[in-house]
Amino acid sequence: MPSSAGREPSSARDIFAFGTTSFLNDTASEMAYWVLPAFLASLGAGPAQLGLIEGIAESVASFAKLFSGYLTDRIDRRKPVVVAGYAVANAVKPLLAIATAWWHILLIRFADRLAKGVRGTPRDVMVAESVPKNRLGSAYGLIQSMDSAGAIAGPLAALFLLSRFGIRSVFRAAAIPGALCVLVALLGIRETKRTGATRGAASGAESKKPSATCSGREVAASLRLPASFYFVLVAVTLFSLGNSSDMFLVLRAQNVGIRVALAPLLGLVFNITYTLASWPAGWLSDHVSRRLLASVGYVIFAAVYFVFGRAPSTLAIWIAMAVYGFYNALTQPVLKALVVDTVNEKVRGRALGIYFFVTSLTTLAASLITGEMWKHFGAAIPFYFSAALALAAAGLLQGARRGKATLPLRTQTI
Repeated sequence: MPSSAGREPSSARDIFAFGTTSFLNDTASEMAYWVLPAFLASLGAGPAQLGLIEGIAESVASFAKLFSGYLTDRIDRRKPVVVAGYAVANAVKPLLAIATAWWHILLIRFADRLAKGVRGTPRDVMVAESVPKNRLGSAYGLIQSMDSAGAIAGPLAALFLLSRFGIRSVFRAAAIPGALCVLVALLGIRETKRTGATRGAASGAESKKPSATCSGREVAASLRLPASFYFVLVAVTLFSLGNSSDMFLVLRAQNVGIRVALAPLLGLVFNITYTLASWPAGWLSDHVSRRLLASVGYVIFAAVYFVFGRAPSTLAIWIAMAVYGFYNALTQPVLKALVVDTVNEKVRGRALGIYFFVTSLTTLAASLITGEMWKHFGAAIPFYFSAALALAAAGLLQGARRGKATLPLRTQTI
């Protein structure tokens, strides 16, 4: 890794550019996201259709993430993939304004999630290459804070537009921050550099020509994903089976008595705590156990879903939604840093791709399961089910043995 002195200015610029694109992209996304349940209801759709839309959207995103993970380790220029992903996603969002049937929304969400799946892994690997390892959690946390800050701006803009112009105006207005996002990604993000050795190992070329300092067997070992990675993956998979779309939280809030017009405000409350806590959580994960922080996040998730299941009052729902932001802050940036920690730098893309693939695929199952459980057993049962899985995953994550983040020095000198 190059010295920190030689990469600080580039590092600061890259992280700022990634954070700004995340802010603008999420502003556009969250303007539309929190009003989708009400918009679907106006088109005659219900929880079952919502579960299908979100499930299929996340499913296609999962396969895109898996593919992009493998691709990321094999290409030299990742910026074009990232920029294209932002461009497609922000081109289709405004089309919600002309949707007249629930399956139109399905197609738009399909394209949006596909683009996100393609761009996510190369972006996160570029971030990992832009900062020293002891600042990885802080970098992911800062970007996540800016991302969720956009999720504050989005609902606020949606509230203003809803009160004056109606739901469809929200979708049309989302084109403005979306276009700015693509512009910043195109002009602000710099390509990160990879060494010739890293490229050769990622493509398998080095395994054919072992050198005096690195045998073919050692190279092969460096390209394998360690057991510690799979242990974390099992815990995350168990949790994700209960982590259905947040749209079900919005539906439950409306079921309890919170007005449709206040749905974007639910997103605002949640994202305020998410924004404030993400950077500190990422920084903290650079100094204490990432597994511990993620487990605490899972416990918070369980408590929030238990409250939504019982739904004792609208005040309890508002408080639970605010606390929900701490769960996201303690898991989203921290788990990405944990995955990067457990594997060799040559296979970061593959590891993140598999991680994103599994979590997205289980989100498909979770959304479908929640929709069907809600339909057949009522609103409370799926929330209790999700809370129980979260507690089990927290315990399992704490049982994971801490693996070495990198190979011994002699296997890295290639």
